[in-house]
Amino acid sequence: MIGKVRDLVRDVERIAVLRANALGDFIFALPALDALRVGYPDAELVLIGAPWHERLLRDRPGPVDRVLVVPPAPGIREAGADEPEPSTEALDRFLDAARRERFDLALQMHGGGANSNPLVAGLGARVTAGLRAEDAPPLDRWLRYVYYQPEVVRYLEVAGLVGASPTGLEPRLAATEADLAEARMVLGEPDRPRIALHPGASDPRRRWPADRFAAVADHLVDEGYEVLVTGIPDERNLAEQVVAAARRPVRSVVGELSLSGLIGLYAGCAVVVANDTGPVHVAAALDTPTVGIFWVGNLINCATPLRGRHRPIASWTINCPVCGRDCSREIYPARGGGPACPHRVSFVTDVPVVEVLTAVTDLTTT
Repeated sequence: MIGKVRDLVRDVERIAVLRANALGDFIFALPALDALRVGYPDAELVLIGAPWHERLLRDRPGPVDRVLVVPPAPGIREAGADEPEPSTEALDRFLDAARRERFDLALQMHGGGANSNPLVAGLGARVTAGLRAEDAPPLDRWLRYVYYQPEVVRYLEVAGLVGASPTGLEPRLAATEADLAEARMVLGEPDRPRIALHPGASDPRRRWPADRFAAVADHLVDEGYEVLVTGIPDERNLAEQVVAAARRPVRSVVGELSLSGLIGLYAGCAVVVANDTGPVHVAAALDTPTVGIFWVGNLINCATPLRGRHRPIASWTINCPVCGRDCSREIYPARGGGPACPHRVSFVTDVPVVEVLTAVTDLTTT
């Protein structure tokens, strides 16, 4: 059992779940959403999310019935390129409309709660539940937010606050025919097994060097694989560094695929090799084998504990390569961590190429 599961709430017709952050963050919450779907099979499950959630989940099998897009707000989500800047008026209008939905349950699966708990309380649900850090107001039912905890387990425990028992630990995401069709249209049918490399990550500290990805690519091409490099548009230069450093023909597909097409690509890959970022978690949720490169602190929170089809590889660097600060304690300043280290250099360079290649071989031969 994951934590203590409380009794189900009676007469629930509509559930709101706040999870409006990034791609990997959403994947971590899928087992909790599955638990809510099973626990409350007749209730409408509404994700309070971002515009990209609505696009991702439209016509996709899964536990979420509908997405209600929350406007940009501090601590909730940043404004997209085509959105206005956060405003109190926009958030007030959203909450007024949300209260008319008459939610029975509202769950906060968005973080420590300093900004998100007031928003969830403002939805007007009969029962609120979620996480609470020291600087956050309480909800009706809450769990203490402790940073070092597997993210999947964290949100399963939130679901347990309203009586939803776990149905599994593995996030599951279905690839649709539209996903697969876009991948075929852009990339064509493969004439040999494909492996995707994803060298990007929003935090530079989580990026394995481009030349290491290139070395992996060279070996895989020699082994008979088609190697594709993926990334978001802002990572085009990083992908091109991998292609330029490789001695064998490697193709960047940055900018060629939507998120749907990326899902279609990953669903057909023999392996996805990536830093600790959204795409590696998407690939794992599609049941595609993955080799993930993790800083050891993130390994605790984000890596799957299962090894049948996944090989997370840890970097054990905890001191900043520039200033020497112990960055494993940044999140606990009251316990001696001090201010955050300002340097944003890779903490995962000590992961050897041979270990990554060994993991790929292990996954493709078993």
